Amino acid sequence: MACSPNFLFSIDGHQFSIIEVDGTTVQPLLVDSLRIFVGQRYSFVLQATQPVDNYWIRASPSRGFPSFDGGVNSAILRYVGAPVAEPVTPQTVSTLPLVESSLQPFVPTPAPGSPQIGGADVVLHLQFGIDPNNFNFLVNGASFIPPTVPVLLQILSGAQRAQDLLPPGSVYTLPKNKVVELTMSGGLPGGPHPFHLHGHNFHVVRAAGSNQYNYVNPPIRDVVSAGGQLDNVTLRFVTDNSGPWFFHCHIEWHLQGGLGIVFAEDIKGIHVEAVNIPPAVQQICNAYNSLPPSQQ
Repeated sequence: MACSPNFLFSIDGHQFSIIEVDGTTVQPLLVDSLRIFVGQRYSFVLQATQPVDNYWIRASPSRGFPSFDGGVNSAILRYVGAPVAEPVTPQTVSTLPLVESSLQPFVPTPAPGSPQIGGADVVLHLQFGIDPNNFNFLVNGASFIPPTVPVLLQILSGAQRAQDLLPPGSVYTLPKNKVVELTMSGGLPGGPHPFHLHGHNFHVVRAAGSNQYNYVNPPIRDVVSAGGQLDNVTLRFVTDNSGPWFFHCHIEWHLQGGLGIVFAEDIKGIHVEAVNIPPAVQQICNAYNSLPPSQQ
């Protein structure tokens, strides 16, 4: 969690094997540091093979106060048998940093669609910018402004087309069971921006920092950095989950500033899902409604 920065995580003198990324199990990847953006999650197995001692765990922020003086941005890894004392270990010079494009799902999973640029049913490009009048963020010329009626309720009330859905310019309708290819140009001020998609994991067929496309076994996650000026991060997912799904920068005040859109996926299916409420869910509603007001 963070307001804005990403963090470079490391443990002095240690390596660790990443085994899970944003809920997807991956082939063990040995690293000695990783950069983590707001909203991302990693699980790793620590190689605890060093002499019994105390070691600094470091999380250096990309902005703010990167110092470790006085234990700021730090924690302690203490081996059993080590004295209760602060570490004196020097910061590790990373030789095995995490490279996002090297993350491979544990079960090989090719990206959906054809193995070529644009090889999808729906191809979208998001161009980011800044509104010079109010300095809000823009996505394809529109700034996301929270509507007074949520997109889901708009759809259930009968809205069917993107131009009928609010906020204007920020809602994209997607057909059912199609492959979507989404590209983003980096370099927007305030970045790198971590983008999160609700309702789906996606294949990162081109990651920030890379100019290569991987359609064979690319990383699968739900939060990705849009990268820097020269990046063209490319994602793919299948529209197999009916609903209005938010795609937004996970730096919350950037979202407040308009850096987000909504994918209205399979609008007809949204109506079907809303009508066919599972009995177990309905029982929860009944149980809640039976509570006295003081407990609701």
